[in-house]
Amino acid sequence: MPRAAQAQAPAPAAPAPAAPSGPFHLPKLGYAYNALEPHVDAMTMEIHYSRHHQAYVNGINAVAERWPEIAKIPIVETLQDLGKVPEKERTAVRNNLGGHWNHSFFWELMTPGGAKEPQDKLRSGIDAAFGDVAKMKQAVNAAAASRFGSGWGWLIVDKDGALRIVSTANQDTPFELGARAVVLGVDVWEHAYYLKYQNRRPDYLTAWWNVVNWDKAAENYAKAKG
Repeated sequence: MPRAAQAQAPAPAAPAPAAPSGPFHLPKLGYAYNALEPHVDAMTMEIHYSRHHQAYVNGINAVAERWPEIAKIPIVETLQDLGKVPEKERTAVRNNLGGHWNHSFFWELMTPGGAKEPQDKLRSGIDAAFGDVAKMKQAVNAAAASRFGSGWGWLIVDKDGALRIVSTANQDTPFELGARAVVLGVDVWEHAYYLKYQNRRPDYLTAWWNVVNWDKAAENYAKAKG
């Protein structure tokens, strides 16, 4: 006779990041690697967080060894004006500090099961700028899907206080495009989706909205609007 089925143990939370070997470190991931299934698979999450993001952290810590001043400057302030970074370190900072900030932001923008769709001020802002939430999603998806090679799609608040959709290459951030604040962003590097979706980037983008933390997006918008 078959054995009685055993209750499946709950998935463990993602392990705490290792102690940093420099001033920059991985943020704590607030959910288990498999918590975003089936939309974002566990293996992708583990590799993306513990290897790819860690590589950017290692890279910016290497910069800090050569240019210790970077650890004293707020991350966003550095990214808003890369011209103040020593020229010989500028590319490494754009790639690695950008990658660190982008990913730290990205993890917070996702939550198991997703959060309710935007309400109140963010909903009003989206409706005014795009017509409705569905049209905004379509516009973000179009910008992100059409990004050649690797990059990101973003919903930002621009310098005039308006919601706008932009796309950046590689690990460039929206701050280089004059963003006052970033409301949400989606990673379209292949490592963010290829294990599950292969070359079907649009399918990944459609699925990703199921795990968007709209409460966090609303918080980001509220801070920008004051």
